[in-house]
Amino acid sequence: MSVINNAKTHFKTKLTDKLEWIEVPEWDNTKIYFKSSANLKQTEEVVALYRDNKIAEALAMVLMSRALNEDKSKMFTNADKFDLMNNVDPDVVTRVATHILNSEPEAEEIAGN
Repeated sequence: MSVINNAKTHFKTKLTDKLEWIEVPEWDNTKIYFKSSANLKQTEEVVALYRDNKIAEALAMVLMSRALNEDKSKMFTNADKFDLMNNVDPDVVTRVATHILNSEPEAEEIAGN
């Protein structure tokens, strides 16, 4: 097996079907589901915005790219960006996005135990 196939297989083990979630009481106890690992493209977009001092946009991007409904469909679309940045409580967006960014899979989950 090639190195790239080994790398892809490893990443798939991190992207388990199991979703994590955070409950948002301010949004009528909405549960926001997410996978604990992001791909490099998602990470690059957030880091680039952060480095350009576009913190609000970076936090909105985390929600747009990582927040899921229980059925694994995207919770937010690009069309929600304006509202997330201007019409939603920034403390809640910051708390949820930070929670998603700081989540790491447990070592046993990655190993498949």
